[in-house]
Amino acid sequence: MDAGTEKVLILDFGSQYNQLIARRVREIGIYCEVKPFSMAFDEITSFGPLAIILSGGPSSVYDEKSPKIDPRLFSMGVPVLGICYGAQLMAYTLGGKVVPADSLANREYGRTETEFDTGSALFRNITPRSITWMSHGDSVERIPDGFKAIAHSAGCPFAGFEDTKRNFYAVQFHPEVKHSEKGFEILRTFLIDIAGAKAQWSMANYKQTAIDSIRSKVGDGKALLALSGGVDSSVAAALMSQAIGEKLTCVFVDHGLMRKDEGDQVEEIFSHYPVRFIRVNAQKLFLEKLAGVSEPEHKRKIIGEEFIRVFEKEAKKIGKVDFLVQGTIYPDVIESGLGSNAAVIKSHHNVGGLPDYVDFKEIIEPLRFLFKDEVRQLGRELGLPEYLVSRQPFPGPGLAIRVIGDITEEKLAVLREADWIFRTEIENAKVTDANQYFAVLTNTRSVGVMGDGRTYEYTLALRCVSTTDFMTATFTRIPYEVLEKVSHRIVNEVPHINRVVYDITAKPPATVEWE
Repeated sequence: MDAGTEKVLILDFGSQYNQLIARRVREIGIYCEVKPFSMAFDEITSFGPLAIILSGGPSSVYDEKSPKIDPRLFSMGVPVLGICYGAQLMAYTLGGKVVPADSLANREYGRTETEFDTGSALFRNITPRSITWMSHGDSVERIPDGFKAIAHSAGCPFAGFEDTKRNFYAVQFHPEVKHSEKGFEILRTFLIDIAGAKAQWSMANYKQTAIDSIRSKVGDGKALLALSGGVDSSVAAALMSQAIGEKLTCVFVDHGLMRKDEGDQVEEIFSHYPVRFIRVNAQKLFLEKLAGVSEPEHKRKIIGEEFIRVFEKEAKKIGKVDFLVQGTIYPDVIESGLGSNAAVIKSHHNVGGLPDYVDFKEIIEPLRFLFKDEVRQLGRELGLPEYLVSRQPFPGPGLAIRVIGDITEEKLAVLREADWIFRTEIENAKVTDANQYFAVLTNTRSVGVMGDGRTYEYTLALRCVSTTDFMTATFTRIPYEVLEKVSHRIVNEVPHINRVVYDITAKPPATVEWE
């Protein structure tokens, strides 16, 4: 990815927040990449960072086996910001001292009142006192020569320190999390005021750069894309289409496990693109393979294997292609090794990769450096309809894992209709903080009364969660009148359901999905 000259390098030491740091940097309007702490020094210099951020990590910097960096990084003349472990590493490497906190009182976790020297370069744009998010068991006992303390808390005398002559800055807290009230302003000050960034990173610029790069790479070659109908693969297809047009073949394997009308919507959208679009209607095949299977992991395995077989069959009909296109996005890259060369094709449905003997010479991952919300933004830039780019997360196995127990065509039809009613009413009511919502057809049957007769039908569960990162979630407080309307419509309009329940379990201990 050529992001021009303005790039920030984030070196990761194992922090759970490294992706969040990158998100904040891009929100400021600056391109950045997350790389492992072991990145070679010559690669760092070749990257040409405008600034470097050293992320947090779970280690103690004084341990012999803890992650370290090449000290030459501090002689590059580039502004450096150390966060948490990164701050301790900066102090340790440059001659300071880091020790275990001498008491439980000095081990700070969570919301912490912190005082700042607003005359410092780093904290010039914030208030003298605010809440920060701490997460450390070690502390800097002595800062290196040339630094001065610029922040402190009750348990941390060096919550912030800086050396303005060398442009080195360090904070013990996590400015990237929302719990740090002035964290965003601190990061912005470092990047804009100190590092001199112009903040010109935009999705429009990315789109054109990506199109030019794809055209240059593909040339007169041909590309093949496995289109699932989800946001990532659809945006990748639209981007590739604008870049190479009819040189791209999209194979859409319709396994019959999508939500109401989604398969037709995908076909309709890409009928207007100058690509070769192949829809494989494999619903009958998948249902036959899934017949009588109740265990969720078994379902996933069957769906993944059948997807591979169907895709392989269609790929052989196409013949030799030069490039295989994947909808890999940046969190996938970070979580699987921080930018290591993807020699193995990304798993489909989380159970297995596409066959490595499909005849192609190289993989193209046009979304490789984008986060999910950036993928959605790119989709809008490419003219994809809002209902597709804002589509909620949907599991690869689709409705197969939202039908508890064995799967039949009748159960899928029931769930599709009930799920559509629920999602429609949530959207019509404009329920706030509803980040993901869907229906689950349980395998529980219960007695009911409908009309003058006794019924013994399925119980439908509704799931709606509020979350910012999907790592944790709470159930959404849907107004009772909305739940009442949903329940009334479902039991009256959808056959075989006589009871509707609402899942009010948080994550953890539950997960968002039921299976």
